[in-house]
Amino acid sequence: MGSGLNLYDFPGGASGGNLPIGTNAMLTEELCDILLKTDSIRIERIVSTGQVSPPGFWYDQPEDEWVLLVQGEARIDYQNRAPITLKAGDSLLLRAHEKHRVAYTSENPPCVWVCVFGSFGNAGNAEAADHAQ
Repeated sequence: MGSGLNLYDFPGGASGGNLPIGTNAMLTEELCDILLKTDSIRIERIVSTGQVSPPGFWYDQPEDEWVLLVQGEARIDYQNRAPITLKAGDSLLLRAHEKHRVAYTSENPPCVWVCVFGSFGNAGNAEAADHAQ
């Protein structure tokens, strides 16, 4: 493409605007597809069927992550605050270096996540938005 933009073509020929939900099969590992990647943003589709973070493991990511749970149920635990349970349609903004782990993902239906990684500044911060006006 030449512009630094890579658009993922899904197995079976689906691309652009069509987000295959996932699989009916139990997976031994999460399925992760990069849907879009540029120098400043990455969008992934992740399918989980009961997979969770290993005991004692905490994600400590260098970038912000906005998560949309398209299907299923999940729970995110934080190192320094109360856990959050997500149901289909819920979204969540995880700030860079906010230590968290995936504590639960449903098996039936599988969890289907859309995750957007990047630097989002004050996005999702109502107090910061109020001060900017």
